[in-house]
Amino acid sequence: MKTAPPAAELSADEARRLALRAQGFLGAPDRRGGARGVLRHLGAVQLDTISVLARSHELIPYARLGAIGRKAVESAYWTEGHAFEYWSHAACILPVEEWPHFAFRRRAYRSRPHWYHDLQDGAYDTVIKQLRTEGPLTATELGGAKNGGPWWDWSEAKVAVERALMYGEVVCTERRGWKRVYDLAERAVPDALLHDDLADEECLRRLVRLAGQSLGVGTRADIADYHRLKGEQFDAVVADSGLVPVRVEGWEKPAWADPEALATEPRGRHRTTLLSPFDSLIWERARTERIFGFTHRLEAYVPKPKRVYGYFAMPLLSGGRLLGRVDPAREGTTLVARQVSLDTPKAVRPMAQALLEAARWVGCDTVRVERVDSPELAAPLVAALA
Repeated sequence: MKTAPPAAELSADEARRLALRAQGFLGAPDRRGGARGVLRHLGAVQLDTISVLARSHELIPYARLGAIGRKAVESAYWTEGHAFEYWSHAACILPVEEWPHFAFRRRAYRSRPHWYHDLQDGAYDTVIKQLRTEGPLTATELGGAKNGGPWWDWSEAKVAVERALMYGEVVCTERRGWKRVYDLAERAVPDALLHDDLADEECLRRLVRLAGQSLGVGTRADIADYHRLKGEQFDAVVADSGLVPVRVEGWEKPAWADPEALATEPRGRHRTTLLSPFDSLIWERARTERIFGFTHRLEAYVPKPKRVYGYFAMPLLSGGRLLGRVDPAREGTTLVARQVSLDTPKAVRPMAQALLEAARWVGCDTVRVERVDSPELAAPLVAALA
């Protein structure tokens, strides 16, 4: 891939601030847009089963807007057909207007020769017929999600409806008790959007542009990772995506930026908050290290004796920097900071502020600190929480 000459040269600090603004952490938040505004600004909000303070898709708008009502978040995503769930960076909530731009992925699934689960003859058609006659249903309501074995031992109905979801004949329109609610795409997606008319190149061009806008500035790997595109897919469309090549101080690889982001200097208030480990600001580990000098890793699936920072360590963002992390838990109305890791004494007060705000948001009235990796910072942190 030939790269055009850089349109601009950015310092590492300028790139960091562009990234923060693009992700909604620098400048005045769009409170009128609420969670729907956050979703459209980011282009995708990742879902995950883990719930400590709250589920990750709730933590995303909270981190940007503050103590937005949790019921309001769910309503913003799932009512009035504003969003759908599909495979993007991972399982993500996506703005419904992006349905046509995932046609390339639906086509790829339809032409996929091998699947982990076999599907018996007639099972697919049975699920489609049931949804058509009975309306939106969970896998349990379709006949059961599992066969009674391990979590991957899906029932025929679950295998069929998940296949239909990937093909685009079925849509997940909401989560009910964390179960996907499936409906026919012909009912759930507006008529004007319900098509696979766009060629792969047009889909990819749109998603590369959206990723560049949501990141502000990024390398090939950064931008491709946002919607889990392949490097060669990025290469094929980046020249026509509207993104412009830039050179960033300290970055070894070429980068591209949103030209609108380059037009104005990032200014405004920095948010102090705890981040979900699944926040799109820190999705890509190499990017997080490059921009913030911060190593981020989810350790929920790491054996407990091998964990360094805790089960669900949430990074602390303050002043546009990542200053530490906390592994939280809840006991009744107490938010428990199981393990606090701070990179500098200057992080004590921001961590206390972030913990107190998070506690109030989830209905806790007390914060208890169990362990601080730097023992000399334990007393100052407890005092700041008082």
